[in-house]
Amino acid sequence: MTTVLDLELARLRAMTPAEKLRVSAGLWRDARALSRAAITRRHPEWTVEQVETETRRVMSGDRA
Repeated sequence: MTTVLDLELARLRAMTPAEKLRVSAGLWRDARALSRAAITRRHPEWTVEQVETETRRVMSGDRA
């Protein structure tokens, strides 16, 4: 029986390096947009610059 995971792995293995890069870049953009939206919601009083600074900090892995 083929599982969804098996199908996903087969698709990933079949991707060219360019396709993998395109997918990963899209995932990064989506994660950044979601992070920015969450920060904006938590801090509606912040300026765009403050939100961007915090987004960069969070996306870099600096969560302290």
